[in-house]
Amino acid sequence: MGPSGVDITDFDTALNMTKKKISIIGSTGSIGRSTLEVVRQFPDRFEVVALGAGSNAALLFEQIVEFSPRLVSVIDSQVACDLENLLAGKSACFPEIFYGQEGYCRVAAFPESDMLVSAMVGAAGLLPTLAAIEAGKNIALANKETLVAAGEIVTGTAAANNVKILPVDSEHSAIFQALQGNHREALDRVLLTASGGPFFNKSRRDLETVSPEAALRHPNWSMGPKITIDSATLMNKGLEAIEAHWLFDVPIERISVYIHPESVVHSMVEYVDGSVIAQMGVPDMRIPIAYALAYPERLPIAGPRLDLFRLQKLSFYPPDEEKFPCLPMAYEACRKGSTMPAVLNAANEIAVHAFLKKTIAFYDIPDVIHGVMSAHNPCAKPDLEAILQADAWAREEASKIIIARGAKT
Repeated sequence: MGPSGVDITDFDTALNMTKKKISIIGSTGSIGRSTLEVVRQFPDRFEVVALGAGSNAALLFEQIVEFSPRLVSVIDSQVACDLENLLAGKSACFPEIFYGQEGYCRVAAFPESDMLVSAMVGAAGLLPTLAAIEAGKNIALANKETLVAAGEIVTGTAAANNVKILPVDSEHSAIFQALQGNHREALDRVLLTASGGPFFNKSRRDLETVSPEAALRHPNWSMGPKITIDSATLMNKGLEAIEAHWLFDVPIERISVYIHPESVVHSMVEYVDGSVIAQMGVPDMRIPIAYALAYPERLPIAGPRLDLFRLQKLSFYPPDEEKFPCLPMAYEACRKGSTMPAVLNAANEIAVHAFLKKTIAFYDIPDVIHGVMSAHNPCAKPDLEAILQADAWAREEASKIIIARGAKT
């Protein structure tokens, strides 16, 4: 099924016969918390052995007390100290504590784990995910930026280490499920669905003055702030298109985006005979998470079921690329390849952060990204170091543009 190796024909199911040991980076984020809900429901199937989080020491402390990991990592030494203070006196569940990029890589490649749930936000998840792949860990991937920034390197390293990359994003899980039992050569198109975010029915003029608070009110999904803003700009769908390109070895020209406000059809694939196969369900991230963790088995997730009689209709619309210019910019970055997708992603991360801080306006986000991409000269056949350098350059360039904009206002 492409260089990432997501193919049911050769998957080793032996791990499903015993309790699977998992590591999670991003454990206090929305995907991490949902993953722990799945573990909580199936304690006979999964065991948490290592956790990586950011600065939320209080929540990580609760997770440590409940799941007793052997190893944890946080963002910096101060948070590590805070966590040690919280754990003082609880010697029964006191894990090894690390911090920073080295700590996250330790969690990702922890020898006792069978699988890494890669759920960090942004390009920060790239090096830990690669560390897990190089250590031979299968990956439940929720960090799309890893493949956006370094798709060729990541998928090539996975193939070299016989590692499976199993998608956790609801859209890519849907595609993965719709591909089961069919020959790869019969695939014609990938149809990515998007909710349209909170601004689907707003005019461009309306969006010029929207606040971060309004952009964070997603109609269907409960997600972290960065991905929620990406959903509002449709950049999330552009990043997902690049991710699908690498996960399923499909040319970007054969990946289409459909606005689907109900968020019931999570994505579709079209075959050469005109058949379209869709995966449907309620918007609940525990479903694709559980599928990735237990693959190829399905687990009886407790929760609401899809009621088509109550729903009555499913609607689909083409994306408005003039109102949401981040989407075509992502496609352009993928077509140019090399370091351009990493630059797109890095500039977007800086711009979204500035918007959340109310330093720039909503439509400044695509303007900043466009400015950075226009100034970038991609290098030929980049290695990991070149990608990391391009990422750092793009962040600095985006920051300069944002500062310059502030000086003019």
